Amino acid sequence: MIELLSEVIEAHGGSARWRELTRAQATLISGGHLFEAKGLPQEPMSRVVTVLLHEEHASVTPFGAPDQKTDFRPGRVAIEKLDGQVVAERIDPRTSFAGHTLDTPWGPLDRAYFNGYALWAYLTTPFLLAMPGFTVAEIEPWQEGHETWRGLRATFPPEIASHSTQQDFYFGPDRLLRRHDYHVDIAGGLAAAHYVYDYVESGGIVLPTKRRAYRRDPNGYALLDTVMVSLDLSDIRFS
Repeated sequence: MIELLSEVIEAHGGSARWRELTRAQATLISGGHLFEAKGLPQEPMSRVVTVLLHEEHASVTPFGAPDQKTDFRPGRVAIEKLDGQVVAERIDPRTSFAGHTLDTPWGPLDRAYFNGYALWAYLTTPFLLAMPGFTVAEIEPWQEGHETWRGLRATFPPEIASHSTQQDFYFGPDRLLRRHDYHVDIAGGLAAAHYVYDYVESGGIVLPTKRRAYRRDPNGYALLDTVMVSLDLSDIRFS
């Protein structure tokens, strides 16, 4: 493991504590222009997300109806009743996004897939970068205001569903994540600059509770006029 990644993992709670844990749960409120563009504007209601930490699996409750939830894995996404009865499902869901642009409408299963992989990554960053199959290298730092943020470029393995194969993560002098850059491949390759802040500690793990994603211009600067995705987390529990 490269030195910067080791420092980053230690700042967020350490690998020893991470290995002791198996799942995380949090209350979330999400919104932003992306969902409006997809024809799925978000109501400001709270939901509960549950993820496994050492394999890519996530669920959001409620979803579409008070007695429904999502069940996401990279090879399958489903909407289910709380007792597990399948309402709708899609096998190999990534292939269904072929040819999508930013303005291509999404249905409920599309949103469930996006929710699943994105929330799993957000609740497991930066520890996921040390998982088998990831390739990580330090890149040029990013200057944001008066701070210099050191960067890691991660290449995701094909078995992990995510925004894009290559993603950049920037960390402050305290080695906590400040910004996460990627392309949303399932939305026409939208270039995103994703800022995180308002850190808390839960169960020995340090993580941000607020996330705001913006478009990113060709020079890497965030276009702050429109929030593409907003995410607020609370009541975070690791177990």
